[in-house]
Amino acid sequence: MIGFIIYIIGLVLCIKAVLEILALNGDMPKKLIAAILIVITSWIGLAVYYFYARENMAQWVK
Repeated sequence: MIGFIIYIIGLVLCIKAVLEILALNGDMPKKLIAAILIVITSWIGLAVYYFYARENMAQWVK
């Protein structure tokens, strides 16, 4: 049961991160690559996005 709750939390955070990335102004291919990397790397990708890349993502996708 705990594993399922952790899975659901990760899924919700992943969807939220992808939607934030896709809402940025910039090149669509760069945004898609960033979104796919977040999904593929799961919890590690989410941690990197929320603790470091979130502030810098707008500059990276221009």
